[in-house]
Amino acid sequence: MKAMLWLKPSRIPVGVGLLPSAWMKHREAMDAIVARHPLIFGASKSKRDYDAVGRSTYVAGEHVDAWGCVWSNVKTGLEAIVTRHPVPTRESVRSLRIPEEDDGMPHGFMYLRLGDLRGFEEIMVDFAEEPPELQMLIDKVLAYNLRLVRGRVAALREPEQLLYFGDDLGMQASLPMSPEKWRQYLKPCFAQIYKPVRDAGHYVYMHTDGHIVEIIPDLIDCGVNVLNPQVGANGLENLARACKGKVCVNLDLNRQMFPFWSPREIDDHVREAVEALGSPEGGLWLFAEIADDVPLENVEAICQALERHSLAFSG
Repeated sequence: MKAMLWLKPSRIPVGVGLLPSAWMKHREAMDAIVARHPLIFGASKSKRDYDAVGRSTYVAGEHVDAWGCVWSNVKTGLEAIVTRHPVPTRESVRSLRIPEEDDGMPHGFMYLRLGDLRGFEEIMVDFAEEPPELQMLIDKVLAYNLRLVRGRVAALREPEQLLYFGDDLGMQASLPMSPEKWRQYLKPCFAQIYKPVRDAGHYVYMHTDGHIVEIIPDLIDCGVNVLNPQVGANGLENLARACKGKVCVNLDLNRQMFPFWSPREIDDHVREAVEALGSPEGGLWLFAEIADDVPLENVEAICQALERHSLAFSG
């Protein structure tokens, strides 16, 4: 909280996310790394189920969500993708019913859900041609999300809570549409979704993969307190210009390179991130996601680098 609010934290908050696939592959060897780094992981559990998964879509097979999207997974331990879309035509948008089921606003709750419902190519054509069904679909997904977020806020019993939201708004090197079109159709959605959170005195954490630099000021306008962008898709200098002193960044370190870098390169990467985005006042968290393609020596190097550079402003 001190880092988020620029209140001079004693160290940079750091975290490591170990995907189920990494536990399934490395098992006791990964547990040994976790035990060596209690600053990051906390106290080790006495017994761990290395084959556990947190969500059904991380299990191989097909899964159907509340909206009727079919998710397919070929490898337990990693996330599925949507392979069958329940709203394949514009005409079917008109008959789409908003689900009664509460799905908890999972990752991909707004923009990605539009593509899950229509299919990526179809929703891109919709954004290009702007038929009336585009706004109809947006309105239905937004209405569902507003119902859920109001319920989440009403259920909170403690003040000043940080609520998580995740939606990948970018592609590898660009937005999927122009910033102007994003502001026209999607910015009002995120502003409305985050407003009940902020009005109640809580905070908004937003994870969003891909290239999003052009719309970071808009996300701040929408009420985001902590932004979780990818450094690889946006660049450190771009993120520093857009974010430093304006919004707290939980920097998603370059997981696309973790399988290939040397331990020295990993340390350099973390140090450069701290130099570009850090300050004694705060405004920076650091996060590393680990899949089964990251060698154990690099997992160790990531933990060591995070611990070392988290103290950059401690004294």
